[in-house]
Amino acid sequence: MRALFVALLLVYASGSGKVAGANGAKGNRFVCTAVPAGTDLSCPVETTNRVQSTSPQEEELRNTIIQLRETILQQKETIVSQQGTIKELNSKLARCEADVRSRGSARRKDYSKNTMGDLPRDPTESVEQLGKTMQSLKDRLESLEQQLRTNTSNGAFPSELRDLLKRRLSDLEGQLLTRVAELEEEKSQLYNETAAHRQRTENTLNSLLERITELEKSNSAFKSPEDFKVALPLRTNYLYGRIKKSLPEMYAFTVCMWLKSSASPGIGTPFSYGVPGQANEIVLIEWGNSPMELLVNDKVAQLPLSVSDGRWHHICITWTTRDGFWEAYQDGERLGTGENLAPWHPIKPGGVIILGQEQDIVGGRFDATQAFVGELSHFNMWDRVLRPIDISAMANCSAYMPGNVVPWVDANVEVFGGATKAALEICEERLFDS
Repeated sequence: MRALFVALLLVYASGSGKVAGANGAKGNRFVCTAVPAGTDLSCPVETTNRVQSTSPQEEELRNTIIQLRETILQQKETIVSQQGTIKELNSKLARCEADVRSRGSARRKDYSKNTMGDLPRDPTESVEQLGKTMQSLKDRLESLEQQLRTNTSNGAFPSELRDLLKRRLSDLEGQLLTRVAELEEEKSQLYNETAAHRQRTENTLNSLLERITELEKSNSAFKSPEDFKVALPLRTNYLYGRIKKSLPEMYAFTVCMWLKSSASPGIGTPFSYGVPGQANEIVLIEWGNSPMELLVNDKVAQLPLSVSDGRWHHICITWTTRDGFWEAYQDGERLGTGENLAPWHPIKPGGVIILGQEQDIVGGRFDATQAFVGELSHFNMWDRVLRPIDISAMANCSAYMPGNVVPWVDANVEVFGGATKAALEICEERLFDS
């Protein structure tokens, strides 16, 4: 201890001398260095400043810190870039949805303007284009996710930001899938609506074309296609008329016609409808001294009608399969009703309607004793029971209703064996008879 104290005194004395000699030199500084005990003061003492010296571990830590700072800065720049990309993708997705909505509204608007115009375009092209755009966005999202995974594996990445980006990517992918599903459903709905619209248009056009074809083929000299009559002047088995149209399956019917006959006994068979397996599916007949009869599926009901006075009479018969209920009208007045006539039996389709003859086989084998003698016009048939007011209006010539199953049209009636068709204005003819 004493030696150390002596050494410090010597150093102090030496330093004092230097300080005194350095009063004239401004800015000089002197550093005191501790001298270990027992050190020879004649040896030069190392005066290098050791405060700034560093060990290899400190240098390595400093380099690591610098690298971490650079990595954090790079990742910060990457995050900023990725946030910009996500904003761009969100913007494009919003534009896609807005475009789809605008196209859908425009399509519906055009569709409601003109239902008989051009059909709506098939939305397949628009859906495919949007699908390609969405697939491109999905690819970019997957690329971004892969880049995020790479950055995460290469260096430290904040877990919260990583989870946030993953959730955001999952949400975007879910939105894309949901939107694609909605577009597919909308495509299916538009296709169904287009098909239904096309079917309605085709049905309307087919009906118009059929009507035009009937009018073109008629080559009629009559004022209108329905103003004619069929004359059956002789009681033979070869003179008759035939309706070109057949019947569908029916569960009710109304058949109306104008008749003029002076035949005796009985007026014969104004019309008959036969189908394979049942020649007497529907028959209206007055044979011999028997009253007029209606046959349905070969079941018989007697009708309180009388038309053998040589004048025009309007006849209507209604029938429904429910309880086999029937009605008989003459000149607009209901004269009789009944039931249990072939109840619950549907009228079979695909048969043949013959005017003036009763069929023993479908379309032939006529019996001259059952032939109708006289004139017949406005034979119309409906697949429903007409109201009494409608039947009365036709009988009084205040209305005309063509049959929805069999209309009385010149082009729809053929005559054979000497039967003829001639012009007739039934209301004027009736007035003349009266």
